[in-house]
Order: sequence, then C-alpha cells, then structure tokens
Amino acid sequence: MRGMPAPLLMVLATLLFATMGVCVKLASAHYSTGEIVLYRGLIGMVAMAGVARWRGERLRTQRLGMHFWRSATGTIALVLWFYAISGLPLATGMTLNYMSSVWIALFLLGGSVMLGGDKVDGRLVAAVLVGFGGVALVLRPTLDQQQLWHGLSGLLSGMLSAMAYLQVTTLGRAGEPATRIVFYFSIGGALAGGTLSLFTGLHAHTLQSAALVLAIGVLATGAQMLMTHAYRVGSTLSNASLQYLGIAFSFGYGALLFHDPVTWMAVAGMLLIVAAGLTATLVRSRTAPKDAQESTTEL
Repeated sequence: MRGMPAPLLMVLATLLFATMGVCVKLASAHYSTGEIVLYRGLIGMVAMAGVARWRGERLRTQRLGMHFWRSATGTIALVLWFYAISGLPLATGMTLNYMSSVWIALFLLGGSVMLGGDKVDGRLVAAVLVGFGGVALVLRPTLDQQQLWHGLSGLLSGMLSAMAYLQVTTLGRAGEPATRIVFYFSIGGALAGGTLSLFTGLHAHTLQSAALVLAIGVLATGAQMLMTHAYRVGSTLSNASLQYLGIAFSFGYGALLFHDPVTWMAVAGMLLIVAAGLTATLVRSRTAPKDAQESTTEL
C-alpha cells in the first residue's frame, strides 16, 4: 500500500466503500441496523488492534474525552447512514452521506458570522446553495416513494459526518494517529450497536448473513486505511475529486443488483452535490493548513 500512488488508493477505497454499502443493504434483510453497527464496530476494533500491534503503536490515549465526542458523533452518523441505505436506492443513500463537505462549508460560514468575520466567502455560500439544491432533486423521487424518514436520516448522517471530520482534524493536530482514532470510534460503534440490539434483539446467523457482516467490517476497515494513506501522500483536491467516484460505483451497483430506478432528477441532484462538495473542498484546501486537510472521516 505504501508504494501505491494516491489516485489508485482513492479509487480502490471508494470501490470498497461502495461495496460495503451493497453488503449493508443485503445484511439489513437479516439484521437490525443496531446489529450491523455492532458487528462493524467489533471487527474494526480487532482489525485496528492488530494494525497497532504490527506498527508498534500504543492504543492508550490521554485524550479520552476528545475520542468520546468524536466516537459519539461518528457512531450516530453511522447508524443513520446504515438505516438510510437499508430503505433508499443505494446511490441515494451514499450521496446524502457525501454531503458532509457541503455541511462543513455551512459550518464555516456560520462560524464566520458568529465570530464577526470581515466577509463571508461567496464561493462557500454558492457551494451550500448548490448542494442543497442537489439534495432537493435527489430526495424528490424518495419522497414520492414514502421513504421520508430514510431520506432525512441520510441527510442528517452527512451533517454529523461533517462534525466528525472537524473532530478528527482536532485529534490529528493533537498528535493522535489514525489507527487510534479509528480504534476508539470502533469501540463507540460496538457499544452503541450493542445497546440498540438490546431493544431489537439479536438475530440468528446463517452462513450468508455472517459473511455479509464480516465483509462490512473488513471492507470498511480496508477502505479507511487506503483513504487515510491517500490523503497523507496525495493532493487534497485530487483525492476529494476521486472520492466522489463512490457515488458512481453505488449508482452502478444499485442499477445492476437492486434494479434501482434511474431518474433525471436523481442524476442531476448527484452531479450538483458533487460540484458543491468539490467547490467547498477547493476553497478549504486553499485556506486551511495541510494538517487540517487530511481526512479520516470515513465511517
């Protein structure tokens, strides 16, 4: 992995995340959302513990409170995202989570206004407006299909993912390695998923369902590692551009495997969200220091 170019790392990472989305959608027929999050967290914990041991990194931290808030935010986003994927066309659920860059732009605008900034960046305003215009188009067929709660859950998951990104940035500046951040996030996911499963109960495993949840954990962990390394060695804007291939992969999976409808409004909305996300990323990459640009926001 260390010798691979950043663009290839990003393409592989987005493909793995899209494939994980397929597994989540299939696994939702066997398990509740809480169970899927539980198994995803347990597998992530084991994988990160193994990576830390291999690298000789310590998992003990002096910033437990910061990890708690990052894990709480990211875990809620994960639950909402998996719930959205279970009831929406795959590409729609994935696209709403990719709204995180637009939400970050909105947070930056709000912070600038609250702190009395001299001026508001018009490019960020445009990105936010275009992004939410895209959401309106993407959700239009969703609302027609009476899947409102799934759509709103997907939208909220993108907002919380943006908050998790900002918290990860803070942890990175504090010197916390990506392995440790993902490890504590996985713990949060396992605890939250286990708590939710107390209310829904645990379903019996079959060979197929067990393979699906194992694949979810392995794919998510592998994608996280690939994407994190890509952001560390490659261009932020180039990586962000390639990251949106995840929408294209999901669109193809949805049409081929689930026979999801292809509408002009959904396609147009996805393109608007991609354009808005890239614009927001471009503005941030020109104003933020390099260490703030490295992303490990993936769920």
